[in-house]
Order: sequence, then structure tokens, then C-alpha cells
Amino acid sequence: MRTTYIAKESDVVKKWYVIDAADMTLGRMSTEIANILRGKNKPQYAPNVDMGDYVIVVNAEKVAVTGKKLEQKVYHRHSGYMGGLKTTRLDKMLETHPERVIEHAVKGMLPKNALGRKMFAKLHVYAGAEHPHAAQKPEKLEIKF
Repeated sequence: MRTTYIAKESDVVKKWYVIDAADMTLGRMSTEIANILRGKNKPQYAPNVDMGDYVIVVNAEKVAVTGKKLEQKVYHRHSGYMGGLKTTRLDKMLETHPERVIEHAVKGMLPKNALGRKMFAKLHVYAGAEHPHAAQKPEKLEIKF
């Protein structure tokens, strides 16, 4: 009898990975992180199931960007009130909240639904080199471009 394999979330073994963001290009690194969070690196990938692994990103303050993005890339947020649009340039964001830069880039590459929010919750970004997830025994992941 031939049956189609349908992945279940209970069958998935989730791993923990550590990625060092020092001197890595923001966009290329973010696509790899999004693929790991979605589970697209696994052979039993299914788009309707959260098959992804946990990702810890360290050294977010040392991420690299190309071109004139430091001066030209702008992040917007709105308070909800009239005239409440706030803009922040990338260079200021890297000084104040470097982890938000990577979180924003990865979140834009995930599905825009409840499943995407569940995947995004498995991302942990830290500005420095230390992280509090040593108990999970994360594997160091080398991303090659």
C-alpha cells in the first residue's frame, strides 16, 4: 500500500544552533536563519507544520551591511496616534538595539500568520558573545556564502 507521509510536529526532533553574526552580511545570514526556523533544511519539511529548529544569534552588534545602508536604510514604527510615525536609521539602531536589526530582517522572511509567529519565537538574538542557553547544548553552525 502506498501512502503519503504527512509530517506531524510530534515527530520532529528540534535542535539548537548558535550562529556568530560577526562580519556576516545581514541579508544573507537572515535568509539562512529563516530557513532553519521554518525547517526547510530538513528532508521531511512541510509548509503547514513548525518543523524548524531553535537559533541563537550572538554578536549582533558586529553584523555587516553592504553599500550605503548604514546611512540610507530606515526603520519605521507608528504609535497609533496622529503624527506618531517614528523613523530610525540603521546606524542608530545598531548603536542602541542591535538585536532588533536581525529580528526585523528574519521576521520579514517568515510567514505572516500564527505559524510564523510561533517560528519567530524560536529565535534568540544577543548583542554580545554570551548567551544563557548553555543548558540546551547548542551546536555551532557555520554559514558559508
